[in-house]
Amino acid sequence: MVLLHVLFEHAVGYALLALKEVEEISLLLPQVEECVLNLGKFHNIVRLVAFCPFSSSQVALENANAVSEGVVHEDLRLLLETHLPPKKKKVLLGVGDPKIGAAIQEELGYNCQTGGVIAEILRGVRLHFHNLVKGLTDLSACKAQLGLGHSYSRAKVKFNVNRVDNMIIQSISLLDQLDKDINTFSMRVREWYGYHFPELVKIINDNATYCRLAQFIGNRKELNEEKLEKLEELTMDAAKAKAILDASRSSMGMDISAIDLINIESFSSRVVSLSEYRQSLHTYLRSKMSQVAPSLSALIGEAVGARLIAHAGSLTNLAKYPASTVQILGAEKALFRALKTRGNTPKYGLIFHSTFIGRAAAKNKGRISRYLANKCSIASRIDCFSEVPTSVFGEKLREQVEERLSFYETGEIPRKNLDVMKEAMVQAEEAAAEITRKLEKQEKKRLKKEKKRLAAIALASSENSSAPEECEETSERPKKKKKQKPQEVLQENGMEDASVSFSKPKKKKSFSKEELVSSDLEETAGTGSLPKRKKSFPKEEPVTDPDESENKRVPKKKRKLSPKEEPLSSGPEEAAASKSSGSKKKKKLRKLSQES
Repeated sequence: MVLLHVLFEHAVGYALLALKEVEEISLLLPQVEECVLNLGKFHNIVRLVAFCPFSSSQVALENANAVSEGVVHEDLRLLLETHLPPKKKKVLLGVGDPKIGAAIQEELGYNCQTGGVIAEILRGVRLHFHNLVKGLTDLSACKAQLGLGHSYSRAKVKFNVNRVDNMIIQSISLLDQLDKDINTFSMRVREWYGYHFPELVKIINDNATYCRLAQFIGNRKELNEEKLEKLEELTMDAAKAKAILDASRSSMGMDISAIDLINIESFSSRVVSLSEYRQSLHTYLRSKMSQVAPSLSALIGEAVGARLIAHAGSLTNLAKYPASTVQILGAEKALFRALKTRGNTPKYGLIFHSTFIGRAAAKNKGRISRYLANKCSIASRIDCFSEVPTSVFGEKLREQVEERLSFYETGEIPRKNLDVMKEAMVQAEEAAAEITRKLEKQEKKRLKKEKKRLAAIALASSENSSAPEECEETSERPKKKKKQKPQEVLQENGMEDASVSFSKPKKKKSFSKEELVSSDLEETAGTGSLPKRKKSFPKEEPVTDPDESENKRVPKKKRKLSPKEEPLSSGPEEAAASKSSGSKKKKKLRKLSQES
């Protein structure tokens, strides 16, 4: 009995579903088509075996790319090897894409089936998928599909901005359209201005120059010797300028009104501006071709190479074409007409505009066109698939075409392709290294500029943020000074003086009992020094009356000094006071010892 399983790829993960026997399913195909819309009937046919969700959107994108390219991803391999039966011959796996089915059959050995009843079952699974998987809602499934679709499309169109062939396609199409329009408008100016000055048409052949002269001359009767120099600048030929001046004097044209001249001049200026824009567009096309397809443009020119790319649709499509298709690219109508009438097929298409075919003899035009198409195919593939495209290969291929032309004319044997390509490889490596070096320098310069810009922005933001803080600090400081009361200021100054006066006498604290008694007697007698009073002041403060404390603080206020002067002035006084007190104590001690 063969077991049928169906693999379903969704934006949220892989799902493996089991079905009834293959024979029953194949016989009940009409019933399957009917029960796809009914969830209850569909559950009787399909059963979810395993579901492998994607861990992130990046993993989902990788799996989607692998499925689209026909590659078995590791997640898919793990799911199939884990949940499918080990006997591979008894398993039939239904898949939606034949490419991924062929890859699974080749790598894992499972028989795969597509189309028929599998397509109907997958249609039902797609419709009821959010009901088959627990915890999955219709809204979340739609969001996952939308996100994966955006990321998949973005990854597919992701390219290097410097190698965009779409810009070449648009510019060459616009260039061809401008050529047609400028030609039509120039013929209109010739016909319109020819009523007034018909002789100018025979003298000037270039359309752009004719429009500039029509804009400059205006009324031919006003043309004189003073304007001869300007005519020489426009025509870049003194003989033609002299002929225009002579023809204006004896012209057979009709007179023209001022309003008609204004309209002719305005229309001529428009044609001149279009021709100038056409030149700038051609310069832009050359620069883009040198970036996108340097080898192809070096081989057959920018215009013909751009037309080949535009006709093929892209540089990648042109690289995929064989040389026989490149040879007749642009001559499809003649080819199908020849096939229909059984006539001769065309020998060349767009490459006919190359100079090589025009230089070849009539009998060699087919040969050189075939050889040139071969080299164009090689050049387009080199440009498309090389990481750093250079024009070295195109120049070498051009030399080969030149040698082949000379071979047809003179019989000189050209060099072998192998030798030429070896030389081109060596030169291409050197050119690629030089290009990468330049690109690295440009990238370093860009990064330095970016760092400087970010540093300037950060500095400006820090300055802007620090300015309000400084304003707040300056506004807060005067407020704090205003809040201070005068009494508090006096108390603070008093404490500072006390701290200054207490600094040095603290060293002499070790005295005997007799010395302490004598010092107390001296204090009561009023013969003590100022530092001793300051030192005994905190101890006597709770005992003394408020009137006495006030009387003691008054001299401190009078003797208040600046912070710089206080240590200088208080130092000698304290030293003198300490010496006098020490001598008196010694005398008293002698008296006490004699009395005892």
